[in-house]
Amino acid sequence: MSDVPAPEPAAERSPETPPATRPPTPPGRAKWWETTRFKIALGIAIAECIFVAVEEDFSRVTVVVIAIPIVLFYLLAGRTLESAHGREVSWILAMSQALAAVAAVVAWLVPTIALVLAGVFAAVAVYLLVHDRPADRGTGPSGEGQQSP
Repeated sequence: MSDVPAPEPAAERSPETPPATRPPTPPGRAKWWETTRFKIALGIAIAECIFVAVEEDFSRVTVVVIAIPIVLFYLLAGRTLESAHGREVSWILAMSQALAAVAAVVAWLVPTIALVLAGVFAAVAVYLLVHDRPADRGTGPSGEGQQSP
């Protein structure tokens, strides 16, 4: 027989004992980082977008150019840092720059999309005006004139 004790049944396990398959939750600041890192990244991205909208010296291209090396740093090195805080900070910076870059691209595309949609609507309106001739009114689906009541 082996010296390994048999696992306790789930009913006999005390509620304070975590399951053996799950690592213990890190106390204090690590838990705080996990719960607030997206909020921090979103706040940085919003502040950066407002700054770009207000300042004339910074353009949307500048936001994308700044975001590329920061996101690449996180993907290539930031995830493997020994410090847990370093990994969290690099994640926050990468996420905030990714969100700001997406906002810059969307802000650039929205006017273009609006112009394209306006062109499509204009083309549909012209098509409907050209093909809606007065002679076609009063005809049924079979092409014959409808009788008036």
